[in-house]
Amino acid sequence: MRHQVAVRKLGKTSSHRRAMLRNMVTSLLQHERIRTTTPKAKVARRYAERMITFGKRGTLHARRQAARFINDETVLKKLFDEIAPGFAERDGGYTRIVRTGVRRGDAADVAILELVTQSTERTKKGNRKTRERLAKFELEGETKKSKGKKKAAEEADEAAVATAEADDAAEAADADAEAAPAEAEDEEKS
Repeated sequence: MRHQVAVRKLGKTSSHRRAMLRNMVTSLLQHERIRTTTPKAKVARRYAERMITFGKRGTLHARRQAARFINDETVLKKLFDEIAPGFAERDGGYTRIVRTGVRRGDAADVAILELVTQSTERTKKGNRKTRERLAKFELEGETKKSKGKKKAAEEADEAAVATAEADDAAEAADADAEAAPAEAEDEEKS
């Protein structure tokens, strides 16, 4: 039984485990997102959050403690200058683990370990037609919340016609205003 055994060995020796975790945390802070197995992500999360806490302290001692663990000086600078100030208002929970399924070769549970500053939404939302349908659906959803679907669609059409008429009237008024001084000058000359 493993009572009160806090260390997850991950099937590696202590030196291999430490080197792997240092590399993972360095990569996470560099790229702000890594893909790994779920157990490794759970262990790496502890160290990553500790490094961000060091970055939030910002003291020389904290910088030296973080430098003992992080392999790359540019990543260390990024941690203290960019990442940690972004979490100034947050008291922990700087990372998230998103499970993505199983790996094809060995059926290992795979997850994405990322900083919370990253959005969970996909960055690319399909092709143009899909985007148009999504925009139409979102617009309908917003109007449906306030009023019935038919009334909202009719009011949207009326509003579009009214704005088009208002734009036409404004353009006509501008044209008349420009033409009136020209006509007054022609009358004064004759």
